Amino acid sequence: MATRGGRPYELVVVAASGFTGHFVAEEVARVAVENELRWAVAGRSQEKLQAVLDRAAERLGKPELKSEVGIILCDVNDPSSLADMAKQAAVVLSCVGPYRFFGEPVVKACVENGTSCIDISGEPQFLEGMYLKYNDKAAEKGVYVIGSCGFDSIPADMGVIYTRDSLKGTLTAVESFLTVKSGPEGYSVHDGTWKSAIHGLADQDNLKNLRKQIGYKPLPIVGAKLKRRGLVFYSKEFKEYSIPFMGSDVSVVKRTQRYLHTDLQETPVQYAAYATVGGIASIIKLMFAGLLFFLLVKFSFGRNLLANYPELFSFGHFTKKGPTQKQIDGASFTMTFFGEGYSQDQDPQQGKPNVKICTQVKGPDAGYVATSVAMVQAGVALLKDASSLPKQGGVYTPGAAFSKTKLIDRLNKRGIEFSVISKPEV
Repeated sequence: MATRGGRPYELVVVAASGFTGHFVAEEVARVAVENELRWAVAGRSQEKLQAVLDRAAERLGKPELKSEVGIILCDVNDPSSLADMAKQAAVVLSCVGPYRFFGEPVVKACVENGTSCIDISGEPQFLEGMYLKYNDKAAEKGVYVIGSCGFDSIPADMGVIYTRDSLKGTLTAVESFLTVKSGPEGYSVHDGTWKSAIHGLADQDNLKNLRKQIGYKPLPIVGAKLKRRGLVFYSKEFKEYSIPFMGSDVSVVKRTQRYLHTDLQETPVQYAAYATVGGIASIIKLMFAGLLFFLLVKFSFGRNLLANYPELFSFGHFTKKGPTQKQIDGASFTMTFFGEGYSQDQDPQQGKPNVKICTQVKGPDAGYVATSVAMVQAGVALLKDASSLPKQGGVYTPGAAFSKTKLIDRLNKRGIEFSVISKPEV
């Protein structure tokens, strides 16, 4: 039984035995039957990959997974093994972070072998570097390389598009606020994310150079200019302190808006992202940790300290073990979007915004459950909504690739819920 283009698998999860990879594999197992997907797990160790399938079989009560799911051996340091893996898949779900170290070989193998590729990177240097290097070749091959399809940045990117589509009129600016809740067991994040942040911050100058090379033109500002908030501010809406969100959401949303504006002639939306952090005690702790982080990240000695002792320097927020299943089960997130714009009869180039809208994206644990759901549904949308994708292949953001697809409906059905909280009022 072969799939599109005679390939044995629709989806292959690469690095399936990694911390995030096994959640993604389990999520594919949940949705494979209803979507008629043949799939495989890929990585370096047959034993570890088999253990991932055994665990998923047990957790989901699907003993058939042990024998029905393919196992492909490949290694990011062995290009021919990656090429063999890519040739067997229609879409690869790449979980090989930190992507700056391991991501490119997978993208390269996919593009060269006519395979689409999805990742969950929150690293702008990697995402924009892949655009610079592979966009033209992916277009030529007719494949889609879509980065940041996890918690960074599907809720933000698709949330802005959902807000725009829910407003009667022209949306011109959006602020998002992320609130993360943990259960009685508390919460910790696996240190892979921590390492990505260390290297990302140390490498800011390279990101500037990359952007010069890409030659981004500034986006026109339509409507009233969105005012930036401070580094720490009290949010009246949430009655707690907030800070700018440190992930890749802003850069991803900006790239989406640039694509929608230049390629589809749509009005670009200004965007700012924030996270709520609680009361004054949280702020003091955060400022202390942040200051230490920024000082240490500048030196290789400091970076090694941060990488080797994540628990110490993050006050236990990041650990080498990652969260327990109980912590994951108790966690959830809400992203609230405050949008403003102009009613249908009003010219956005004239006067003040006269309509407002509030929307929300809510879901389970952001780091692993929501990320897995988002990544897998992005893969399903790529396979099932092909006629609604951009006309030609290339390296895309989620919003650029999926703005016309049924991705939001698919996410709603899997527990990442998009809703309008308040109707626009003039």
